[in-house]
Amino acid sequence: MLVVYYSSSSEYTHRFAQKLSHPSMRLPLLTRDAAVEVDEPYALITPTYGAGPNRGSVPKQIKKFLSIEGNRELLRGVIGAGNTNFGENYCRAAHLVARKCDVPVLYRFELLGTPEDVANVNNGLESLCQRQQYAT
Repeated sequence: MLVVYYSSSSEYTHRFAQKLSHPSMRLPLLTRDAAVEVDEPYALITPTYGAGPNRGSVPKQIKKFLSIEGNRELLRGVIGAGNTNFGENYCRAAHLVARKCDVPVLYRFELLGTPEDVANVNNGLESLCQRQQYAT
């Protein structure tokens, strides 16, 4: 399954996505860059920014990507990247996107993730791929 993700210049989410055994596509760092469209089902990895409930937790690049109807229709689930220092707002962006797009939060990991996180996400994406094949 395709993995679409946004990573800031910190590269945390990028480094995690590169460890996965699934093809991935990084969203542009800047919102002024051309819009990206997908043509196959995918899982989205989003980091969370801002610690407060009204502080723009979902990156603008994710919002721009999901503003394209075709991209929303192909979304199958969201994976959250976050920092447990945010407390109850840990991986908040993943939950907001999942709720708005009516898809599940598939997994959450902290910062760069652990080898166990990588294995869990790979296994979860494999299961999701198999379910998708049976659904078509």
